[in-house]
Amino acid sequence: MATVFLIPAPLDEEHLEPIPAYILQAIKSCKVLFVENERTARRYLKKLDRQIVIDDFIWHTIHKAEQEVQQHFINAIKQDQTIGIISEAGCPGIADPGQLLVDVAHKQGAVVKPLVGPSSVLLALMASGMNGQQFAFAGYLPVDEQQRRKRLMQLEELSAKQNSTQVFIETPYRNNQLLDTILKSCKPNTKLCIAADLTGDKEMVQTKTIAQWKTQKPDLHKRPVIFCLMG
Repeated sequence: MATVFLIPAPLDEEHLEPIPAYILQAIKSCKVLFVENERTARRYLKKLDRQIVIDDFIWHTIHKAEQEVQQHFINAIKQDQTIGIISEAGCPGIADPGQLLVDVAHKQGAVVKPLVGPSSVLLALMASGMNGQQFAFAGYLPVDEQQRRKRLMQLEELSAKQNSTQVFIETPYRNNQLLDTILKSCKPNTKLCIAADLTGDKEMVQTKTIAQWKTQKPDLHKRPVIFCLMG
């Protein structure tokens, strides 16, 4: 029977400490790798172990897990291969196109084995001081300013009504614009956690009210950031 390993990748490629040692054993057992970015995945494997022969693996790039990629995946399952899925950063299937392949794996009756590793979403929530009993991941917010403000106010209202933490992200080069919109749209006493560069040398995790952030607005341009909101 085919086995599909969900292999975590580092959030900061210069720091492999958060990657457990048993990940390497799982990788070495794989015959086929489906990865979000082949170049960075190859570099990651070489950093884990210089003795790994990269070209011994059959490589497929996931992109958005289009039909052709899914068919390659199904073929590997039917051949009872051991398969690895590696996202660009963090855990496959969490804010990541790998989830589509995992869905296919279940439909094909493969064994799915999630492996422990860093998840920026969970690390941010853990460090936020906000409600970890009830939370939701909202993914990316709309790019349009008006729609983004509307969505933020919806999340703020939902958070206050349900006592839930609302977690969301943005493309790094639009972080400052999103922060500006948050500060304009949300109530002064609403709490916002900004978790930037998690596991990296410049890691910053701070939770403040919107009013407090207005007096100390950080520069988040091109930094990987997770936002947690609590109304």
